[in-house]
Amino acid sequence: MQEVFLVCLCYLLGAIPFSYLFVRILKGFDIRKHGSGNVGSTNVLRTAGKGVAVAALAGDLLKGVLAVWLGLHFGGEILASICAIAAVVGHCWSAYLGFKGGKGVATTAGVILYLMPKILLLLLIVFIVIVAISRYVSLASISVAVLLPLMVYIFDKPNHLLIMSVMLTILVIFQHRENITRLWNGIEGKIGQ
Repeated sequence: MQEVFLVCLCYLLGAIPFSYLFVRILKGFDIRKHGSGNVGSTNVLRTAGKGVAVAALAGDLLKGVLAVWLGLHFGGEILASICAIAAVVGHCWSAYLGFKGGKGVATTAGVILYLMPKILLLLLIVFIVIVAISRYVSLASISVAVLLPLMVYIFDKPNHLLIMSVMLTILVIFQHRENITRLWNGIEGKIGQ
């Protein structure tokens, strides 16, 4: 019963819409009605500025970190993996925003930061290189999501982390399905536009 409660708690934690809250509190508007309409830090950067975007990104990262910490503290590594997935699901389908939300990238990064920091560092380098060359945040996000399970496998991490990474990859790519279509059609927005 404690495990079920913890997974539900991590979903609710992941569902806290920091991008929405910080923009609403600091800038006085609804992020869902500006830019791409997405409640993620990239849209916050485009519509509310760097400071608010950094705050939103930090909040989303911390959700992933805290979910893993709770799972490890109260149940162990397998529960931590389940709590991590629950937090990313919460971020993507927030109960506080009518089961709509962000793309899951920053919260997934928080999970990987806590569990596999070396892998996160490598993925961050890949992310930065792709953004620098293409100026597409979505392309970089999709690319590192695809690389995540491969890196977990190469680094010979336990099976529960591999399964978790596959699930997180599926979530992130599913949330980017419209971006994939726009990239394919050559109409995706670039950073700085």
